[in-house]
Amino acid sequence: MSEKSAMSDSAASHKRHQDYSYRLPTPPRILVPPPSLTADNLELNIGKGTFSPDHEVDTSFLKDLDLANIVQNNTLLEWAYERRRQAQMILPWLYLGPLTAAKDKEFLVREGITMVLAIRAQQNMNGALNIAKEVCYEVATVESTTYYALVGQFSRTTKMINQHIAKVRHTTAAAGEMRMGKVLVFCESGNERSAAVVAAYLMEMLEDFDYVKAMQVCQAQRFCVNFEDSIKNILKAQWDILLAQRSVATSRSDSIHSISFSYGGKPKRTIEDTRDDEDMEMSDDVDPTDELRFSGRANTPFRDQ
Repeated sequence: MSEKSAMSDSAASHKRHQDYSYRLPTPPRILVPPPSLTADNLELNIGKGTFSPDHEVDTSFLKDLDLANIVQNNTLLEWAYERRRQAQMILPWLYLGPLTAAKDKEFLVREGITMVLAIRAQQNMNGALNIAKEVCYEVATVESTTYYALVGQFSRTTKMINQHIAKVRHTTAAAGEMRMGKVLVFCESGNERSAAVVAAYLMEMLEDFDYVKAMQVCQAQRFCVNFEDSIKNILKAQWDILLAQRSVATSRSDSIHSISFSYGGKPKRTIEDTRDDEDMEMSDDVDPTDELRFSGRANTPFRDQ
């Protein structure tokens, strides 16, 4: 039996659309366009859901901040290799950098960093944390032995950052000198684990900001970040989780504010019902179940001869 016959039950009437690869299945590669010299800055807006009544932390004050022209568009020209040892501002209240930046007391004081958040694989970095305790209000750590362990930590780290900046805002306002809290997120290199945490924060906090845009902003501000394929897929999975959560929240909100409710809905139609539906337009000799599964797909494995 030929290879084509093995791949199709009807080799005479069907032909493969694409070549087959005989290897273990892997997710498709995610391409992130690099920062462009001429591209317009990405528009950054705080998402509406981040200060909804259901949110545990009130971050509505972030809506008043001007995020225009935050993202650099000339990174390729201005970036110097030595800057990898420094931390860069991603948002006015969020910095991304390496371990050396967390040890730099002068930098922490100059930039007004009020919290450092260490993303580490094991319990180390104690030297940097002790230095940060001397000048920062708060020091926190998140352990993640693998990249995949970060998925369960993203919402937690976002909440930690928001809780801190909200606390600083409230405390300083009560004292009559309102100021913005600033958080430095760092790992050993500042290019991998901490970059993934910052990208996840952007996805959750900014309006209509998917994983590609989040990685682009991180790379535009800190050109040396390294988003490996595994991190890209983790961020994509986190984006899918956020979309699902927002969809559920929207459905609940719509049901709460709905004026009328329908309790006598009809049961769902079965496959047999759709098979007998005379109004359905189908191709000749096409099973209804196949029509429902494959209609509208942009890519199909086989085509007619």
